[in-house]
Amino acid sequence: MPAVTVEDITVLPRIAASPTSRTRRVKSITTAPQGFEGEGFPVRRAFAGVDLADLDPFIHLDQMGEVEYAPGEPKGTPWHPHRGFETVTYIIDGIFDHKDNHGGGGTITNGDTQWMTAGSGILHIETPPESLVMSGGLFHGFQLWVNLPAAKKWSTPAYQDIRANQVALLSSADGGALIRVIAGDLAGHRGPGATQTPITMVHATIAAGAELRLPWRNDFNALTYVLSGKGSVGESRQPIKMGQLATFVDGDTLVMRADASQESRSPTFDVLILGGEPIRETVAWMGPFVMNTKAEVMQAFEDFQRGKLGTIPMEKIDGVHGTPTEVVEN
Repeated sequence: MPAVTVEDITVLPRIAASPTSRTRRVKSITTAPQGFEGEGFPVRRAFAGVDLADLDPFIHLDQMGEVEYAPGEPKGTPWHPHRGFETVTYIIDGIFDHKDNHGGGGTITNGDTQWMTAGSGILHIETPPESLVMSGGLFHGFQLWVNLPAAKKWSTPAYQDIRANQVALLSSADGGALIRVIAGDLAGHRGPGATQTPITMVHATIAAGAELRLPWRNDFNALTYVLSGKGSVGESRQPIKMGQLATFVDGDTLVMRADASQESRSPTFDVLILGGEPIRETVAWMGPFVMNTKAEVMQAFEDFQRGKLGTIPMEKIDGVHGTPTEVVEN
């Protein structure tokens, strides 16, 4: 799991939680079910079974892979619409191409992130490049959906291309964990991602047997998803492993520990740590649209079908057809 690494972690700024801080309690640990997305690439639905109120301001998280593709196997998603939120795609291993109808896009690879603000409406496509389709190879990453408050749901679509070398790199107090700040602020260190909704997004690699204590804003929620390896969370040391999500409550410090014994194929405990300021608005969500009311979702489908989200010349737009039959409201 390369993402971004350093030869000498001791040269990085070190962060530590205050000895008088209050550790957050673990509220739940859930296991992500496996499925397929787009044209058939494997995903784990990290937020499945978790109340949206505990996730707020996040909506959806897919771990894509880890999968070793044979030649001809790599797959992506066809052209499809979004409205009302932001998509964040982070590639750990492999290559992905993105293109949207507002001119955003590019190729991202190990440790790169593409940040797309759908806002009032956008069409985009995500695919492996032809070279990867021909050769096959390792692919691993995730896509996160960040909700937008009602006041920003109609903002102009935008795109950010975040390169791996822009990510803020930190070390835990004892040097046992490499911390990558992709967006937001962590103990005064800012990541490169500019967010419409206040959030912090971190990818941490914790060495076998090491402990990570992170200072965390007490007005943010807190989630930890395990990308690889096994360990524990909280002072209660609740076991957690790859494909599981922990939610936390209260306090201003997050605690994670890597088990001393790890599998040879996953020698470290890699976690994605998310937190954000809850929006606390009604959520109406159906397929690619995340709005505040069912009527707004239905309007989004109608606008898409009428071409008001834009068009893709000479391309067939798949993924959304007809009228939605059910809107999830919270």
